[in-house]
Amino acid sequence: MKGLGPFTFTGVRFLLGVCVVAPLAWRDWRQIAARGLKPGRREASGILVLGLLLTFGAVFQQIGLVSTSVTNAGFLTALYVPLVPVASWVIMRVHPHWAVWPASLGCVVGTWLLSGAGNVSLGVGDAWVIASSIFWALHVLFVGRIADRMEAPFLVAAGQFLTCGIACLLWALLTETITVQAILGAAVPIVYTGVLSVGVAYTGQVVGQRYAEAADAAVILSAETLFAALFGFLMMGDRLSPTGLAGCSLIFACILAVQLVPLWPARAPAGVSLNEKRS
Repeated sequence: MKGLGPFTFTGVRFLLGVCVVAPLAWRDWRQIAARGLKPGRREASGILVLGLLLTFGAVFQQIGLVSTSVTNAGFLTALYVPLVPVASWVIMRVHPHWAVWPASLGCVVGTWLLSGAGNVSLGVGDAWVIASSIFWALHVLFVGRIADRMEAPFLVAAGQFLTCGIACLLWALLTETITVQAILGAAVPIVYTGVLSVGVAYTGQVVGQRYAEAADAAVILSAETLFAALFGFLMMGDRLSPTGLAGCSLIFACILAVQLVPLWPARAPAGVSLNEKRS
């Protein structure tokens, strides 16, 4: 962001992500075409919506990073975790398991602890990041449904990346100065975020959310804060305070709870044999 505008950076990295996932998207296209299931207007509209949600989420977050700290951005982006079950309830009329609600709030509290517990002051950049969390929540809510309906997750991933990349670069042409020198100067973060963050991580999210409820996925995705702390420790010499360690523990506990608590009613009560339960 020192020499490259947020729309240019986002557009280039997402188009690079398209190149990464393109071979798998082409395989998906051939498979669904062989079954006579080529995407129609409804499917194309769904991919377009996902791409626009991705655009607003990524760009708003990137704009916010110009004038806020990474700590604030990490905490405020995590607000999408409790927003997903709320949106699922309001928009989809899907009632998540009760464990999702305390787990979602626990992830936000854990991220707050990891961010410094009380050292987060809000400014204009933070408002952009908060706005981005709304679009992240909606994206998490819809991406799994659309990918599952089309049975072509890699095609969905490539389509939303292409939409995001083109939309960002078109806007960049109108509002930013694009130079080859600036792009080359940011080549390392562009390649890293384009190949790994977009091509691998976002694509993995699309595939995984075919089999995971949106509210559960939001809680699981909050584990990014744990990995940020881990790699900060391993690669940058960061050391967590006791408060930060408590935040990591809370997030991890919430991730386990949202997966394990719904399974408890399926277990037989203590002292009841399997045959008695079947009868």
